Amino acid sequence: MSKPHILQVGPYPEWDEVPLNEAFTVHRYFDAADKARFLADVGPSVKGIATRGELGATRAMIEACPGLEVVSVYGVGFDAVDLAACRERGVRVTNTPDVLTNDVADLGVAMMLCLSRGMIGAESWVKDGSWAAKGLYPLKRRVWGRRAGVLGLGRIGYEVAKRLKGFDLDIAYSDVGPKSYASDWEYIADPVALAARSDFLFVTLAASAATRHIVGRDVIAALGAEGMLVNISRASNIDEEALLEALENKTLGSAALDVFEGEPALNPRFLALDNVLLQPHHASGTIETRKAMGQLVRDNLAAHFAGKPLLTPVL
Repeated sequence: MSKPHILQVGPYPEWDEVPLNEAFTVHRYFDAADKARFLADVGPSVKGIATRGELGATRAMIEACPGLEVVSVYGVGFDAVDLAACRERGVRVTNTPDVLTNDVADLGVAMMLCLSRGMIGAESWVKDGSWAAKGLYPLKRRVWGRRAGVLGLGRIGYEVAKRLKGFDLDIAYSDVGPKSYASDWEYIADPVALAARSDFLFVTLAASAATRHIVGRDVIAALGAEGMLVNISRASNIDEEALLEALENKTLGSAALDVFEGEPALNPRFLALDNVLLQPHHASGTIETRKAMGQLVRDNLAAHFAGKPLLTPVL
């Protein structure tokens, strides 16, 4: 029996590449020099797309595959997939939630701790001889007992809040409505009001057209010169120009960021700042989680082509 033809949009670790190629006939889009010609050649045979969250699947890509049945996303975010094009064609879409939730929450809290206590600069202070030559490292800010806001109390936001509770932080959150599982935490509907009562504002909501730049000038101004913004969601949730201006002018205290517009070619203005912690979009970047994500991508594809229910459907 012939194997289903899959369009692979971006590379995966070797532990995923091998079983993917064993189970499917894989067409490596990312290796093609002339991608339009490549799509024209292989598109008619493609039944599934295996992609990554930040790469997605464009309308042009979907339309080039008239027999497309399913898009399987390696990642929790699916905003880069043209869902409207998929709906028009009855194409199913899956992602990999849950398996990465705890690692993303871990990194978000670690970023808060690292930036608040100045750990990157403190290590340099030791290694470059400043400790011996200049004495004690400049004082930083405490974490425990302060106020945290979580913008988006879904899977990841909830796990972030659970971890923050362990540091005795005063927690509030904003979402489309109060959550029954968050009765211990204050619900604040307005993101601006949430930012105004927060020392640390975690952005953990899913990205969509409705959430684009939800953290704009008003939210950033409300967080203020002593506040810290932590983004472990999607770059599109933040007005990056407003963020850069506030960081440069010190009207926002600091920011810990794992995602950027146009990454990995982030705006060079970030590199000149001394009040940011920059990470290479690796919140889910543990061996255990990445293996689980790859397995779920393949399991969703296999379930679809076997006529079984999808494990983690989005559409």
